Amino acid sequence: MADVDAHALDETILIRDAALLKDTVRDAGALAQSMFRTELKKWTKGASSPVSEADIAVNDLLEARLRAATPDYGWLSEESADDAARLSRRLTWIVDPIDGTRNYLGGHDEWCVSVALVEDASPVLAAVFAPASDEFFFAVRGQGTTLNDTPVRATPGSELDFARVAGPKPLVERLKPSLGEIKLHRRIGSLALRLCRVAHGALDAAFAGGNSHDWDLAAADLIVQEADGRMSDLSGEPILYNRREVAHGVLVAAGRDRHAGIVAHFRNRPLA
Repeated sequence: MADVDAHALDETILIRDAALLKDTVRDAGALAQSMFRTELKKWTKGASSPVSEADIAVNDLLEARLRAATPDYGWLSEESADDAARLSRRLTWIVDPIDGTRNYLGGHDEWCVSVALVEDASPVLAAVFAPASDEFFFAVRGQGTTLNDTPVRATPGSELDFARVAGPKPLVERLKPSLGEIKLHRRIGSLALRLCRVAHGALDAAFAGGNSHDWDLAAADLIVQEADGRMSDLSGEPILYNRREVAHGVLVAAGRDRHAGIVAHFRNRPLA
């Protein structure tokens, strides 16, 4: 009986946190939208990563709301100093306040707020909100994916239409059956949105070219999985989150059968 009660408590927490996440990400998106295409202070982080006062403002809103409601959870955000205490937490929020900052600062629409709740290295809740295009992706583990509250699924089948594949061209070209020229889908500057495009069938497959991080991936990963897709490294191994190392190599997302075919291809023809 104790086990049943513990499971029921987990479900109650999941329902509570799902509502919290949905409301908070909507408000964070509204804040980002209110600052979009305005004069913003901006600077460069690290070698070449742009940051603006909008990234920080959205991060502050998310952190204040989510951490106040769930003080025992860990926190990992692109725009917060890393706190190693997250490594000992069963549940951790993984956050990208504005994924696609270059697009955002350039006045282009393809950027989003991306937040996941991760339990023991795997995402259990996910929200990706693109206010400029009015797209709100949401997923709960075991309950499917919605886009603007309508259930969505990845495209079935195993064939590859390269015009519906997004990612670095040199990488995707390795899937070519011949030396002929291929025409890829246009570039999508937000990695989270690129991956989420698989979940509702706008893309057949999407690649991350390497050096992506937990905050770019965790929410999109669950959104793809719950839409009957798969997201993994090129060997088919699942992505683990909230580890000490948060950077990842080359990854692929696609519908279940197509993903299996892509992984099989790269197992036989591994990257150098």
